[in-house]
Formats: sequence, C-alpha cells, structure tokens
Amino acid sequence: MKATLVSKESTEAKFTMEFTAEEFEQAVIDVYKKEKDKFQIDGFRKGKAPRSIIEKHYGESVFFEDAINNLFSLQYPIALDQLDLDVIDYPRAEFGELKKGEGFEVTVTVAVYPEFEVKDYKGVEIEEVSAEVTDEDVEKEIEEMAKRNSRMVEVDRAAQDGDTVLIDYEGWIGDEQFDGGTAERQPLKLGSGTFIPGFEEQLVGAVKDEEREVKVTFPEEYHAADLAGKEAIFKCKVHEIKELELPAIDDDFVKDVSEFDTLDELKADTREKLIASKKDQAENKMKNSVIEAVFNANDIDVPAPLVEQEIDSQIGQFDQQLRAQGMDLQTYMQYLGKNPDEFREEIREEAQKKVKTQMLVSAVADQEEVEISDEELEEEIAKMAQQYGMEKEKLVEMLGMQNVAMIRGDLKARKAVDIMYENAVKKPAADAE
Repeated sequence: MKATLVSKESTEAKFTMEFTAEEFEQAVIDVYKKEKDKFQIDGFRKGKAPRSIIEKHYGESVFFEDAINNLFSLQYPIALDQLDLDVIDYPRAEFGELKKGEGFEVTVTVAVYPEFEVKDYKGVEIEEVSAEVTDEDVEKEIEEMAKRNSRMVEVDRAAQDGDTVLIDYEGWIGDEQFDGGTAERQPLKLGSGTFIPGFEEQLVGAVKDEEREVKVTFPEEYHAADLAGKEAIFKCKVHEIKELELPAIDDDFVKDVSEFDTLDELKADTREKLIASKKDQAENKMKNSVIEAVFNANDIDVPAPLVEQEIDSQIGQFDQQLRAQGMDLQTYMQYLGKNPDEFREEIREEAQKKVKTQMLVSAVADQEEVEISDEELEEEIAKMAQQYGMEKEKLVEMLGMQNVAMIRGDLKARKAVDIMYENAVKKPAADAE
C-alpha cells in the first residue's frame, strides 16, 4: 500500500491509499477462505466449492466488499502513521473502480487536529485574589453549623417572613376549581419563592386556624398553558406556624457537634480550615483568569467534530442528571417547548469554548514537554480509590485502560496550567490599592 498526502488544511486532510493488484488478490483469497463455508453450491459439499465456481454463481465481485473493507481497516492506521496525521473523527472514504486482477485507489478525507503554537501563555497579567479570613467569616461559618443543628418549633403568633406554615389550599378560577391546585397540610416556607409570585407574601400575618383567600395572577410563561396569565384565588387554611430555633452557640454546643471542648478551640479550627479553603479558591480563580487570558490571546481553528462530541457529552451528562431526578431529556425539552436541534445550539458556544480551552492547555503541555510518571499516575489513582472506598487494583480494573489514559491526560493538563500560573504576573486587585 502506498499512502500519498493530497492536501492538508487547518482541520482537514485528504490523502490516497493505493493498493496493488497483488494486495487486492490476496485480500480476496483471504475472504474466500473465511467465507466459503457459507456457500452451498449444487454438486459440491457445503464449504468445498472452488472460488471460481462461487464467483460464477454470485458474480466475480462477491468477495470484493469484504476484501476492500479488510484491507482498509488494516492499512488505514499504517497510512496515518506514514503521513503523521493526528485524526479526530471517522474517515470519509471514496473507493475507485474495482476490477479483478487490478489494483485500486481509495481517497480518504478526515478531520485532523490543527497544528498551532500557543502564544503569550507566560507572563500573563492577572489580579491577585485575596484569601483573607476575617472574624466575621469565622462567625458566619459557626452560625451555619448552628443552623444545620437547628430544629423547627411551633409558635403561637402571626406568621412572619422565614416561617414555615402548614396549609390546606384550593385553587379557583372564577367559579371553577382547577386541576392541580389543591393540597392538604402542605408545608411552605414564606419568602422561599416556591409558590406563584405574590402567594407567600399574602400569608404573612396569618395566625393558626385562620382561613384566608390569596389572590394571584399566573405568569404569562407558566408551564400549564390553560392557567398562564389568568387570575386565581386560593382558599387557604393555616394549621401550624413554625420557626427555626437555633441552639445557643456556647461550649456545650461545641461539645455536642465537634471533637472540641470550647468555643475558642472550634473557632481556631474553623479559621484554619477556612484559610486552607480560601487559598484553594483564590488560586483556582487566578488560574481561571490565566486560562481566560490565554484563550483570548490565541485565535485557533476548533474542529467541528470535537465540538459535536462535546455537545453529545454534555447532553448525555444532563440526561443522566435528569433521570436521577425522575425525568428524562425528552420530557424536559417538551416541558420547555424545545426540539433537540434548538437544545444543541443553545450549548454550542459553551462546548466550543471548552474544546478550545482543552486544545490550548494540551498544546502548552506539548510545548513544555510535560510528562507524567507512572508513580504520579499511581498516586492519583490511589487518591481516587480512597475517595471511593475501593482498592486501587479494583478501581483500575473498573476504569479500564482508556479511562486510565484519560487520567494521565488530566494530570498533564493540570501541570500545564500550573506552568502558566507560576509564570503569571500577579498584580494587586484594583480595589486593594
């Protein structure tokens, strides 16, 4: 087989693969040997008919299709290696005329990674992000801890914003009660924005056992078309009013919710954890700023197949999330009144940006000759195994070689980002001057 490059543009290459008559004939012989048992010819036991007899009955091209497919499958990777092409999609192949005893040519068109050099990825100017932890931050974190250990208690007063009320309600439009507008002993946190706009505000001030009419207008874009834009009355009855009761934040509270004995010890530990967390957040934010600057400084061609693959991946992940919540993508799109093509177009820009970012980071890794040792890979897999509560060997078996290779690629990308970040020029934030 002879491979010849015809043309190579930014994201597409065209080349030919020429096969000799001898290569084609051998491929036909191989197919005949493999497939002859499938043919029953009068006068011959099954599988014993000579090739010439089978070709006479079924046409001389009976083995051609499988022969050229086998040749192409075997020789295509070799052609890519000879021409040094890094492809990203399935090839489009046009086969020349096939005749017995003659060679033939295949013209292949395939998407390829564009060749480019990342510019201006060192010395990027970014604003420093503060990792300062204040006393107020510590107090707020401990207050959140108290909220997580709070309880709801019934109160004997009028309902206030933030209270949770237990209500019955019936929805009416004119003199008719509408479907889906009725509930009994429904909990509702006032101010949460859970119900139709204007509903919750009208229950502020209600007392236990009070019956109250709530007048609302359904939004014009309401998902139920028969209710959209219409005025309605909800006849409500309040059964209970509850408020959130927070525990006193003292040494006894600390002993109940932590391994510490005093509030001062908890505050000191909380500060340390907040400092570590804010440092990580600040560094990640600054790294994102570096990536964004490099993204804006480099105009590269993004191959369409990669964008389509990314869109497929994002849609697949979103569908899984919906299914975990008891819905699927088709139902979701029907609910929003969208079709699959519209949905794909909505996420195209985000997908294109993600692909371009990945290409730039990968190119930086190549330019910096970043390598990941087996020890670094094993260490990362060990961390993952610990997170999942699995043995490392079991995790590797479950992941498979392809996903392990992806982990190595992720580590290379992280190193590349670290290189860009370490070489960035960090300036004080404008509001800090």
